[in-house]
Amino acid sequence: MSALTDGDAPCKALAPVLADPALSAVLDAIEAGDRRGFLVGGAVRNALIGRAVDDVDIATDARPRDVMRLARDAGLKPVPTGIDHGTITVVADGRGFEVTTFRRDVDTDGRRAVVAFSDDLAEDARRRDFTMNALYADRAGRVIDPVGGLPDLMDGRLRFVGDPQARIREDYLRILRFFRFLAWYGRKADPRAVAACAALKDGLARIAPERIGAEMRKLLAAPDPSDAVRLMADTGVLAQILPGAQADTLPALIAAEGGRPPAWPRRLACLRAPDAAQALRLSREEARVQDALAGALSAGWSLNEAGYRLGRDLATDHALIRTASGHDLPEGWADRLAHAAQARLPIAAKDLIPDLQGHQIGRGLKAAEAMWIAGDFAVPAPALIDAALLAGKAAP
Repeated sequence: MSALTDGDAPCKALAPVLADPALSAVLDAIEAGDRRGFLVGGAVRNALIGRAVDDVDIATDARPRDVMRLARDAGLKPVPTGIDHGTITVVADGRGFEVTTFRRDVDTDGRRAVVAFSDDLAEDARRRDFTMNALYADRAGRVIDPVGGLPDLMDGRLRFVGDPQARIREDYLRILRFFRFLAWYGRKADPRAVAACAALKDGLARIAPERIGAEMRKLLAAPDPSDAVRLMADTGVLAQILPGAQADTLPALIAAEGGRPPAWPRRLACLRAPDAAQALRLSREEARVQDALAGALSAGWSLNEAGYRLGRDLATDHALIRTASGHDLPEGWADRLAHAAQARLPIAAKDLIPDLQGHQIGRGLKAAEAMWIAGDFAVPAPALIDAALLAGKAAP
C-alpha cells in the first residue's frame, strides 16, 4: 500500500474527481441495478500523482445492455460506441463517460482482441497494459490495486501487467505506448519490458501508420521525451517506425527550447527522418511543415532567410533545431526573426518591365530578394532594381 491509501481509507487525491455531479449521476445509474462502477486507468493514475484528470473511464460488473437500460432509466443518454467490446458511452450533463464491462481476452491477433465479459475486477486488471493503468477506485475513493501498480506509479516504474511479451503480442502498438508512457509518467523502465519491445519490434509492421503516428505525436509532446526516444533508438524501435531517424540531438533541442511549450512537429523535424510524413501518415499541413523545416535545415538558412521565408514560428523551430546541432544563436536572435518575418520586398515585377520580360523577371526578383535578405532588409529599392535588372539580363 502507498501512503496515498490505507486499506479501506479513502484517498483524498480522488475527492475532487468524485465530487463531479455528472460522474455521480452515472455511478448512481449503475448502482440502481445492484451493480458497481469503478473509476479506472488514467483518471485514477493522474489523480494520485497530482496531474490533471481530463477523462474519466468507468469499469463495471454490469453487462453492456444492462448499462444501456440503467442509463436510460436514470434519464441519461447511452451511446453504444463499442458495445461488442463492452463499452457504452454514457452522456451526463453533456459529457461522455466510457463505461466498460469487466473483460478477459479470449483471442488476439496482435491488433484486435476477442473478449468475454467477466464479473471479476482482478481478471479485468490482468488484461490491461501497464500496472500503473490497472488501478481502480470506488466511489468512496478507496483505491484497488490488483497487480501492484501503485508502488510502480509512485516510483515512476513502467511495467507491463504480467508477461511483457504476452501483453505485446496482444497488441503490438503497446510497444509504442510503452515508450509514450515512459516519456510522460516513467523514470524507470522495467528491463524485461525493454527487452520484450526490442525482441518484438517487427510486429509494428502490422500496425496501421495512422495509429503509429498518433502515438508518436503524443510521445513527442511530452515535457521531455529525449530519454524515451533514446531508448527507442537503442532497442531498434525507432528505426522500425522511422527509418533514418537520429535521436542524438533531441536532448540538446529540449534544452534549447528553454521552457517553450512542447511542440511535437519541431521535435519530429529534429529527428531528421527522411520520410516521416509517409511513415506516420501526417496530414497535408503537417507534412508541409516537415518538408519546409527539412529544406531549410538542409540549406543551412540564415536567421534572416528563415524568418523571411518561413515566418516567425517555423523559423524559431528551425533556429532551435540548428542550435541543437551545434550552431550558436546570436544575441537578440528572436527579435531578428520577428523582424525578418515582417519584412516585405520593396519592389515588384512591374518595376522591372519593360526592361525585363518572361523568365528574366523571375531571375531578377530572385536576385533582388537575395540581396534584400543579405542586407538585413535595409537595401534601398533603386539598388534592388539595379541588381534585378543586371541579373535578369544575364545569360541563364
